[in-house]
Amino acid sequence: MNGLRKVAGIRPGPRPWSRLRTGLALDLGSVRTRAWMPDHGLVVDAPTVTISAAGACHPLSRGRITDVPGTARMLDRLLLDNGVVAPEPELVVMTVPVLCSAADRDTALAAVEVLRPRTIITLDSVKAAAIGAKADVVESLLVIDLGAHLTELAVLSNGTMIEARRCPVGIADLELSITIDNLIERIRGMVTDLLGDACGPQVVDALERGPLLAGGGAMVPAITYQLSKQLSCFVQPAPAAYTVALRGAAAVALAANRHPGAY
Repeated sequence: MNGLRKVAGIRPGPRPWSRLRTGLALDLGSVRTRAWMPDHGLVVDAPTVTISAAGACHPLSRGRITDVPGTARMLDRLLLDNGVVAPEPELVVMTVPVLCSAADRDTALAAVEVLRPRTIITLDSVKAAAIGAKADVVESLLVIDLGAHLTELAVLSNGTMIEARRCPVGIADLELSITIDNLIERIRGMVTDLLGDACGPQVVDALERGPLLAGGGAMVPAITYQLSKQLSCFVQPAPAAYTVALRGAAAVALAANRHPGAY
């Protein structure tokens, strides 16, 4: 789900477009929160933890924000208090999990509005990963984003997401509740499900090209090997897979800076 919001309460008015506007790419993960600024690179890479009177807690679970005030406090601490970004940035491009519900998306937007951005763009993490990896998305591409607590799959074609699947498990669950074999079997099951859908021909083409593997799972050689074996195809780990989706969001922010009329 991709979306754009003009934040209420900030009057549009004329802007000095000749000056590069402040852009921020944001990836709110269940385990880590990362931020990237065009021309600055990675500016925040910190645990997704908020502090309250009750102590430290995690305001996200399985890709969903469960504590909006806590998430807002965390963003305020990581980005505003530390002077990483000036208040009221022109643009925030935020990755969201694939198949994110409208309610979950609105919750994420509510938390990010602590920064008081003029505009917020949401971008599916799988599409962001493809952009960050500079993959050819004109032809069919299967993206597997294997994160800490969430696994997402999507078929892209002509730059558009055709179909997607997700399951609430990830590499942080390894040796706690599942094994690598369990994880690979779940991914294989989602791919098989996609093959039986209307997008089956695009999935076949994408498998022949080789799926793109993003997220922390791409950093585990055993996962890449077993996934290649089970899918009977070459699996392409994304470069710097931990931040590839974030870099894709940063590329969108940079493009918006260069072409302000786009939003």
